[in-house]
Amino acid sequence: METKTTKKAVCIMSGGMDSTLTAYMMKDAGYEIIGVHFNYAQRTQQKELECFEAVCEVLDVKNKYILDLDFFEKLGASALTDTKIDVPTGGIEEGVPVTYVPFRNGIFLSMAAAIAEKEDAEAIAIGVVEEDSSGYPDCKEDYIAAMQKAINLGTKDTTNITIHKPLVHLKKSQIVTEALKYNVALELTWSCYKDENAACGVCDSCRLRLAGFEQAGVKDPIKYV
Repeated sequence: METKTTKKAVCIMSGGMDSTLTAYMMKDAGYEIIGVHFNYAQRTQQKELECFEAVCEVLDVKNKYILDLDFFEKLGASALTDTKIDVPTGGIEEGVPVTYVPFRNGIFLSMAAAIAEKEDAEAIAIGVVEEDSSGYPDCKEDYIAAMQKAINLGTKDTTNITIHKPLVHLKKSQIVTEALKYNVALELTWSCYKDENAACGVCDSCRLRLAGFEQAGVKDPIKYV
C-alpha cells in the first residue's frame, strides 16, 4: 500500500492580516502548515506573538517555530526596532520609510529555507504586498524571485523550494475581500506598528489597513484608539 506524501509549506506568519490570509490560502490549497514566527525586538512583539499563536490554533498548526532574533535590536536603523526613532504618523512617506528593517525579509526567508530543507517542505509562503511595501525593497516580486533562485542554488540538489507570494499584486481592499472569502479570523490579526493594546490608527500600517476595510465596505474588527 502506497503512503500518501503530505505536501508541506513553511509559512512566515507575523500575526498580521497579510501573512495570516496567506497561511489560510496555503492550507486551503492542501498544504500542511509549518508556522514560523520571528521575535525581532519590534515594538509590538508581544501582541504579534499572541496573534500568531491564536491564528495557529484556529488553523490547527501543530508544527511551529518561534525564533528570537535579538540582533535586530542591536542593529537598530528602523523605527520598528529602535525606540529613539519615532514611528511616522503623518501619512505614507516618499522613498524608503524609517520603518524599513534592513534586509528583514531576506533574513526571514533564509531561515525559513533552512526549516523547509529540514522539514522536507516544498514551499515557503510569505505575505508580501508590493502596494504595502511603501518603498520597502524586500517586498517586491522580482526580489522574492531572486531569493527563490538563491535558496535553491544554496541547498541540496534534492531540495526544490517554491516561494509562494499570493498577495504580491493585490490592493489592501482586495486582501480584505479575499480574507472574508476564506473566513479568516481577522479579529485575531494585528497591523499596528506602534501600540499593542489598541491600534493607533495613524501609522502607515494602520492607515493602509483601515483604508482597505473602508474600500471593501466592511468594518475592521480590531480595536483602535
